[in-house]
Amino acid sequence: MKQTTKKINDARILPHSIEAEQCVLGCAFIDQDASYNIVSGLKVDDFYSETHQIIFEAMQKVMASNVPIDFVTIAENLEKSGKLESVGGAEYLISLTNIIPSASNYEHYINIVKNDSVLRQLISAGQDIINKSYEGVTKEDALSFAEQNIFKIGQKEDRGGFAHISSAVSGAISNFEEIQKNKGMIRGVPSGIYGLDRITNGFQKGALILIAARPGCGKTSLGMNMINYAATKCGKKCAIFSLEMSKEEIASRSICSLAYVDMSKALKGEMNEKEWKAIISAGKKYSESDIFIDEGFSKSPMDILSKCRKLKREKGLDILMVDYLQLMSGSEKSRENRTQEVSEITRNLKMAARELEIPIILLSQLSRQSETRKDHRPMLSDLRESGSIEQDADMVLFIYRSDMYNDIPQNEREQDIAEIIIAKNRSGKCDTIKTKWVGNITTFLNLEKDANAQSLEDSMPLPESSCVEKSDSQEVSKEYTKEDLPWNDLDENKNDMQENKDNSQENSEPDMQPISEDDELLDIFE
Repeated sequence: MKQTTKKINDARILPHSIEAEQCVLGCAFIDQDASYNIVSGLKVDDFYSETHQIIFEAMQKVMASNVPIDFVTIAENLEKSGKLESVGGAEYLISLTNIIPSASNYEHYINIVKNDSVLRQLISAGQDIINKSYEGVTKEDALSFAEQNIFKIGQKEDRGGFAHISSAVSGAISNFEEIQKNKGMIRGVPSGIYGLDRITNGFQKGALILIAARPGCGKTSLGMNMINYAATKCGKKCAIFSLEMSKEEIASRSICSLAYVDMSKALKGEMNEKEWKAIISAGKKYSESDIFIDEGFSKSPMDILSKCRKLKREKGLDILMVDYLQLMSGSEKSRENRTQEVSEITRNLKMAARELEIPIILLSQLSRQSETRKDHRPMLSDLRESGSIEQDADMVLFIYRSDMYNDIPQNEREQDIAEIIIAKNRSGKCDTIKTKWVGNITTFLNLEKDANAQSLEDSMPLPESSCVEKSDSQEVSKEYTKEDLPWNDLDENKNDMQENKDNSQENSEPDMQPISEDDELLDIFE
């Protein structure tokens, strides 16, 4: 019998093991249980030998006909298709049945065959990438092509399979038991918005969370508030892919938010001494947090996934934010149709969340449809460019501010109030949480009713291991909780922070502890 070999543009023979292929086929012949696992666990092109590919394909057809696999059934199938002699005749089939005494090691043989198959696919993909690079394409297209080809190989690997329900029940009961012991515990990554966390139980591993709004509503600010809370208050390791702002812009906005300093004053150099000290203190606190920023050179989900794999392996990673969907790009093929491209992007980001076992916050713009309705509150149908956004997302959050619309009567507008609308929640109810929007520090604050005029432990009890400690209990002020910025332990008193503010906002900002007058500004960094 002639065994064919394959080469790719050089004298080296591709990875393979004829012996392992013979053994795995032999196991299928002599053991029915093994034959089911072999046929379901391998594909025709996993075999290097064309002879073995033909025999395995015959096994697939026989099993599909609900007929047992053995020498007789396979020989008959090959005879009918006129391929028996091409595989070496009945003699070769008999040799396969006699090649091993038992099928006890069939899983080991499967692994050898699959390993060699993946290596061959990688070599082939590498050759395709080389050829693509010679075509004079842009580096972005070449990288996207390479990512897609490598990713497809990983996707082909079946990491799942049926498992008995008992294994899932055991895990579910253990999970319920832990929850029962720590009633009210936030299981995921907290957002810092109390009403939202009570409903969602935090952002869960593997979840894709979409935050969508019309331009200017504060979607980037809300996403950054959540990331800053997770990093500075909860000690989470966070990543940001910003396709719109530089890392300096992100840091500037976040520091002003943490310091509770008007950003316009900071940018104009109009801060007083105490505000400047608060900025320095906030900068120190922010620089100590585990936040990693990519400034927008990674536009494809595959590139983002690749970088996040490396970050998680080297530094750890608990949550990711991508700002924003409409600036991302898919594979070269998908770019022919924007709807198809967006569908590919959201699907791959969802798969990335599952693989990395982290929540991914994806920011997105809304279409203008909401502006044409009498009620401007966003709806799922307002999501731009693809219905798959709604399908792939585990949670969809909309931001709505009535004070942005001049066609709404003045007495019906809620000044500086932002509604966070939970339009989709795969694991719970949908609702609306009202927050206070403070535009000059680009921050969303908790309102009194979201804390239920109680301490944080009472309204949202957490175990001692939680990121929220007892010392962080919230006292509710006249309008909203004292520690409106949950991550904010910076020091400045209310009266100083109110300087040059509108009188209508007086007493609405959180207390800050005074910094010692003896402190040198730069000493705060030491």
